[in-house]
Amino acid sequence: MQELSRYRSEFFGRLREILAERSDIRVVGDRFVFGSEVFFGSSQAELEPGGRAELDKLAAALLQLEKDIPADIAWVLRVDGHTDARPIQGGRFRSNWELSASRSIAVVQYLISKGIAPQRLVAAGFGEFQPIDQGDTPEALARNRRIELRLTDR
Repeated sequence: MQELSRYRSEFFGRLREILAERSDIRVVGDRFVFGSEVFFGSSQAELEPGGRAELDKLAAALLQLEKDIPADIAWVLRVDGHTDARPIQGGRFRSNWELSASRSIAVVQYLISKGIAPQRLVAAGFGEFQPIDQGDTPEALARNRRIELRLTDR
């Protein structure tokens, strides 16, 4: 785990440089937090063109990371989808949980299409059950709609 920490720091440093101009992307503890609007339209799980462009940058950093980390270190990039607490009303998804899982899967599938090894990726959907802001203002709800990336051991 100690060795993975070094590579995680290098990876986060690269991502900070690549994504420096984006105010809607934050580092919180050991994860990158992207507002869902970076990637998706409201209540949607199809990647927007701008979201694909951001993921292209991420994929380039991940491809380099795959080369740098020794094969004996078991690591994955976990892609966590989160929503706000407002109930889904109509549309394709029956619940926020389903929407959050579909969004994280869409990100993982896109990264695979860019050459990231599938065994290095994990998709998880948390629905509205892990908010980072307990408020019910539009700003608080927006903060809870997010995709988090975490480099972790397998």
